[in-house]
Amino acid sequence: MAMRGSKKNGGASKREGGAGRRVSDSRRAAAEILRRVEDDGAFAAVLLASVGEELRADDRALCYELVLGVLRRQLWLDKLIAHYAGRDAAGLDAPVRRALRLGLYQLRFLTRIPASAAVNESVNLAHEARLRSAGNFINAVLRRATREPDYDPAADSPNELERLAISTSHPAWLVERWVSLFGAVEAESFARANNRTPPVAFRVNPSRVSVDEVIARLRAAGVEVRPSVVAAGAWRVESGGAAATQLRALAAEGAIYTQDEASQLVAQVVGARGGERVLDVCAAPGSKTTQIAAQSPGALVVAGDLYGHRLRVVRESAARQGLENILTVAYDAEALPLPFAAGAFRRVLVDAPCTGTGTLRHNPEIRWRITPADVVELAARQRRILDRAAHAVGRGGRLVYSTCSVEPEENEEVVAAFLATHPAFELTRPDVPERLLTETGAARTWPQRDDTDGFFVAAFEKMEGKR
Repeated sequence: MAMRGSKKNGGASKREGGAGRRVSDSRRAAAEILRRVEDDGAFAAVLLASVGEELRADDRALCYELVLGVLRRQLWLDKLIAHYAGRDAAGLDAPVRRALRLGLYQLRFLTRIPASAAVNESVNLAHEARLRSAGNFINAVLRRATREPDYDPAADSPNELERLAISTSHPAWLVERWVSLFGAVEAESFARANNRTPPVAFRVNPSRVSVDEVIARLRAAGVEVRPSVVAAGAWRVESGGAAATQLRALAAEGAIYTQDEASQLVAQVVGARGGERVLDVCAAPGSKTTQIAAQSPGALVVAGDLYGHRLRVVRESAARQGLENILTVAYDAEALPLPFAAGAFRRVLVDAPCTGTGTLRHNPEIRWRITPADVVELAARQRRILDRAAHAVGRGGRLVYSTCSVEPEENEEVVAAFLATHPAFELTRPDVPERLLTETGAARTWPQRDDTDGFFVAAFEKMEGKR
């Protein structure tokens, strides 16, 4: 998203920086969010969602662009820093490194922001961090960047793998892994898709308002939307400058819930009906729980999680949406048995904890946090949780397993291991568009193919007459 170079979003007014040594609200907020992501392990999406009315709409939009853009391009930006500064970015003080990343991102990707504003604001961020001595250094690095605007750090890479890792800004081990699994062409396409801004998708809450009312309200405000071709009942925003403001207002009213189309596909596969008991084994923060409850108001939906504070988030979301058919229960999903009678539920969903490699467009910081060991550890946890959940499924009932990961160890291999040890269950075709089906009979979405998050969904039926 390119921002206009006016006083509202990048010009050198006193409010925006310049001689007044002030930092704009948008850049200050972006720097603080990046600090918390780096220092506290926070998630950018959660912090950005909490950025409210203290920022004007244009400042909020710039803050979003800066935070997500810097996280998506972090490796590439750090290689720029190393070139222009003559030293490794990792050796710099963290506030200096963040200021340089922000400045370089604006210089390279936000072409409507004047270079002087990008440089001055980054220098002023160091001043606000009480690192005034670093101001001259930041100024010199960014001024050099303005004189050498075409330098590409990936071009200096000694091999194709490193070039791809730098140019797409992913850890080399992840790129090497994806090339091995999916082939070089598909891996590169996937990695590049991870750096694109995803479309906004939402679902309408029928307990609050009709679909027609929501769509009419959006279109009256100049926001164009269309039905999803991935998930039934999902909507995708196509265009409209007022989209963010309108969606925030509708979400605050509980009229809509913003949720990626692939995520919405999971509840569609669960297929809950009125009068049924449904268990969401790993429910927090409640996106799929509330979707199931809203679509099946006559069903009882039990939402489980290990931590009480996470279940509180589920309850708050349910209350905002006016949903009264959700019951929360705290338990350890890896323990045996779960605190329910055998066969107590007609539908059971295991939306398992995972690496999240399918959500890197929304959560770019994940790529800098996960390790190869995490893939192995999470796959083991997923197998345990799915095994524990199986006993809660009644005869003729459905068990749905999903992740937002693209890694086979967390998906196909978990499914194969489950089927090998649970003969009462059979894999069944999920209710999804034909093009989303895999060779093994599950469903999968891809950012580069479907313009959604990368999800994996498998459905099992517990055969009648088998325990």
